Amino acid sequence: MKQQTLNGEFTLKGKGLHTGLEIEATFLPAPENHGYKFQRIDLPDQPVVDALAEYVVETERGTVLAKGDVRVSTVEHALAALYAAGVDNCLIKVNAPELPILDGSAIAFSEAIDSVGLVEQSTDKNFYVVKRKIEVRDEKTGAHLTVLPDSDFSIDVMVSYDSPVLTNQYARLENVASFRSDIAASRTFVFVREVEPLLHANLIKGGDLDNAIVIYDKKLPQEKLDHIADLMGAPHKDAGELGYLNNRPLEFENEPARHKLLDVMGDVALIGRPLKGRIIACRPGHKINTTFAKQIRKEIQRQELQSPLYNPSVAPLMDINQIREHLPHRYPMLLVDKIIDKGESYIVGVKNVTVNEPFFQGHFPQEPVMPGVLLVEAMAQTGGLLVLGTVEAPERYSTYFMKIDNVKFRQKVVPGDTLLFHVSFLTPLRRGCALMRGVAFVGDNVACECEFMAQIVKNK
Repeated sequence: MKQQTLNGEFTLKGKGLHTGLEIEATFLPAPENHGYKFQRIDLPDQPVVDALAEYVVETERGTVLAKGDVRVSTVEHALAALYAAGVDNCLIKVNAPELPILDGSAIAFSEAIDSVGLVEQSTDKNFYVVKRKIEVRDEKTGAHLTVLPDSDFSIDVMVSYDSPVLTNQYARLENVASFRSDIAASRTFVFVREVEPLLHANLIKGGDLDNAIVIYDKKLPQEKLDHIADLMGAPHKDAGELGYLNNRPLEFENEPARHKLLDVMGDVALIGRPLKGRIIACRPGHKINTTFAKQIRKEIQRQELQSPLYNPSVAPLMDINQIREHLPHRYPMLLVDKIIDKGESYIVGVKNVTVNEPFFQGHFPQEPVMPGVLLVEAMAQTGGLLVLGTVEAPERYSTYFMKIDNVKFRQKVVPGDTLLFHVSFLTPLRRGCALMRGVAFVGDNVACECEFMAQIVKNK
């Protein structure tokens, strides 16, 4: 799958939920590997804040990003819409310290994205693949978020409140393709009892019955409820009737749970990559959502490239006999057993290391270790299969090393290890020369990495 960006720009205008300002946000196409970025065009030099979890500084009634003194808040609805639409790269220019709240949902963002459409870019998407159970808990609130391995992305959300109006609700998104129809129109919500404390905290200055569901679940004196209504610019309601104060009906019976799901998606977008996994969130909020995103970001920063997924029960793209048809190498120098994945710009190979490898007789008899130079050779052979895939009649060509740079050995490779080689083009193939990067994994750990140039030559 290729990265995508917007096919044109669009602008949305509206009030800020917390500042009450009239705000304008413009969404523009962005180049490959750009990610999501917010640009404060109202400030000198128009600084940019990356939409990544490490820049989250606050999670009170919304996700706040900051780089230095530059802040952007209430970003989660826009990010959820971009993420669900499959947009990988986008620049958002905003003239205030937050995005407009609009109607409190993500539907306007989703509709605007659909109106301009998407354009495919040339670089492959870089997924974060969940390979084991990940769990994050907040003992203080009882919230917990669990992520399980899955072949796609999905979210289950359960919410629970001590409220006669909003008690337990459940929402599910099985496929992001249904985000616009099933989730995007779900509005944010607030309890009447929370309004005054939030206003005293200098928040929700722009909140009203048009951009939030307001829940009246604990009876107040009529004058108290009237006072809160005046603070929000809302009509007076009968203090004896519990329920939703909005004149506009709920979009869904479980709209609050669906909105919590929307928030989870917007915060998960802060990992900076599309995710493959099933998220199960119980009583989620921005704090625990972004805690999970920060944990994944640390893993990404520790190891830029994830180890490839390998399922031995799945038939390979190329077995050893097909590899022998393309490569001239033979025993004892054929160091790739099969190819399990391949795209236009990358390839993944497998080498099963056994104690019967001939080099272990001398390297070393008492402590068998695979020579580092052979790890590089194995990656080069894997890269050769990638390069040969670009020509007709590949059996008529051979590839040769031209140079090797930036070689690093991270851990020993010993008998019993299964090596996974991920080799990708660093630049397009030009005049028969390919500049590639190779990474050898044992499990989730990097054993070796290097950059190398190879030349493809037609055999005489």
